[in-house]
Amino acid sequence: MGKHMKFNKIISYTLILALILTLTGCKSKQATGNNIEQRVETSIQETTQFLEKEMNDAIDLAPEGYWIIMTLARSGENVDQKIFEDYYTNLVKVLNENNGVLHERKYTVYSRTILALTAMGKDPTDVGGYNLLEAMADYEKVIFQGINGPTFALIALDSNNYEIPNNPNANIQGTREMYIDHILEHQLNDGGFEFSARSPEDSADPDMTAMILQALSKYQDIPKVKEATEKALNCLSNMQLDNGGYHSWGSENSESVVQVIMALTELGIDPEDERFVKEGNTLIENLLTFYVEGGGFMHVREGEENNGGGMAGKLDPIATEQGYYGLVAYRRFKNNQNSFYDMTDANNEK
Repeated sequence: MGKHMKFNKIISYTLILALILTLTGCKSKQATGNNIEQRVETSIQETTQFLEKEMNDAIDLAPEGYWIIMTLARSGENVDQKIFEDYYTNLVKVLNENNGVLHERKYTVYSRTILALTAMGKDPTDVGGYNLLEAMADYEKVIFQGINGPTFALIALDSNNYEIPNNPNANIQGTREMYIDHILEHQLNDGGFEFSARSPEDSADPDMTAMILQALSKYQDIPKVKEATEKALNCLSNMQLDNGGYHSWGSENSESVVQVIMALTELGIDPEDERFVKEGNTLIENLLTFYVEGGGFMHVREGEENNGGGMAGKLDPIATEQGYYGLVAYRRFKNNQNSFYDMTDANNEK
């Protein structure tokens, strides 16, 4: 996502990765040629090998390594199973050391950890004796972080059709309907969404709009959700640049285009849908212009203005995570597999 400040960047494996990348020269691999699928395959394979090595070299993988863990698990690549075993062992250790608490305020940490566990085929209701789904039942704490709280709560809950358990410690017991309504209340006049919008007149952000579409993708049979979805899709189509990408927080960046790819594939819409092809340029072609030879992605391209995230033209940890799962989601769509976040097939893929 373009807004790096929305992610918890102070995590051990990211620091290790950033240090290595600072010492390593990166050469841009321009998206040229006609064989998109082959370029996608090469990018996935090289980035898998790169991230697999980084995760093996890291000491503390849990809980913050959830994005890499879930994407490695959903990639379909031949991944060293020790990575998943170490993550799970460390997660249990963290939970035991903190009496089952992963974070006091950022409940998206619970949502993303649930996604990582589900992708691995693990049961999030019993992780060292702790039921992580209980966090999804505390309405006030889930929405406290902002609109991304209920967004990721829905994505996590729907990843394996989980029921929301009763949480006796919650002041307000959360439900899917409450989270959906909370999200829809924040839709802007232009049809999109923005993390910190104060007025319906504010302009939408492509990242937040796309992430919310991912969360609403399983509720298209609800008329108000379907209507909100169509408005948001139209908003994203209108925001798309002529080169197929997106501009967010002061610069065009790779994470924004990834989130739109994720939204479309979760909705069952081909990323090459004509609404998202501008001047002959597609989302996937745009994303590949951020790819770095040998595995990984830039936040912004060399020579372009930085927006507070990773350095322009340099391989970036967060951009690499997101670029990787964007391509995995695209490949799963093209292969008629379950979408990235529909993990009901997780055990069958092990």
